Amino acid sequence: MEYKSSELTSKYLRSRKIPSTACSGCGLGMNHKIVVQAIQELDLDVGDIVWGTSIGCAGRQTFATWKGDGFAGTHGRVYAIARGLRIALPPEKYLILTVGDGDAFGIGLAHLIHAARCNADMTVIVNDNLGYQSTGGQYGWTTPQGAKTDSSPYGMFEHNLMSEGMDVMHILKGAGATFLARHVSMDGERAVETVKKAIQNRGFSLVHMPYPCPTNFASRELGSRNQVNIYRWIKERAAPLGQEKNTTVWATGIWHDASNSRPEFSQLVRETVEKIRRTGTI
Repeated sequence: MEYKSSELTSKYLRSRKIPSTACSGCGLGMNHKIVVQAIQELDLDVGDIVWGTSIGCAGRQTFATWKGDGFAGTHGRVYAIARGLRIALPPEKYLILTVGDGDAFGIGLAHLIHAARCNADMTVIVNDNLGYQSTGGQYGWTTPQGAKTDSSPYGMFEHNLMSEGMDVMHILKGAGATFLARHVSMDGERAVETVKKAIQNRGFSLVHMPYPCPTNFASRELGSRNQVNIYRWIKERAAPLGQEKNTTVWATGIWHDASNSRPEFSQLVRETVEKIRRTGTI
């Protein structure tokens, strides 16, 4: 079901943060709406969720936007904070983190892997604008091969986490994540349904969501800030899992769903502490 933006913003978001201060045509607002719409369709209230944010475009635009409780982490550390909160918060509270590609797959990758390893109950939305756009448009950990950026004027040629058979999803699955998915901003309702499943998994969930950046990425790679061009460029390079072509960069959909199949971190901690109290041993 499609909700009007005004319905969602008035219920869940702070009016002083609407409209966003993001660049004109930025796809982050579409990603943000997908998450908030998923929350609405799950019939969750503001008080049910604690929202964490990070550094960069994704963190700056979503920080303090949620009407309820929220927090911001230093670059790459929001997952460590969330693990601590997961123990401190009541089990019925949900943790949602909106982070950027550099925060998740660069400086924060070790913390992200450990959150997946212990299966801490949190939903991580990685808003990926294909590089370090808030610092001028340098290439990053998931920049498509050959893309021209501020720091790769002849095309990005380094191996990264999205090149030549490598995919960060495989790393996170191996680390123990129980739900992994990928969608681009234009996936709309398909993405909403996936985010709902991610939130419902009582364990570590991550949804990787590449989105258009007209200001920096498009101006370097496409030679134009025309918003239609960058939206079309990303859409043409995305395809549902199983329907990939040679030109597909982002295979979209649910990559791995082992929801509720492993003990959740805070539950395991509480049960172990209680057992030690009763028996003096684990």
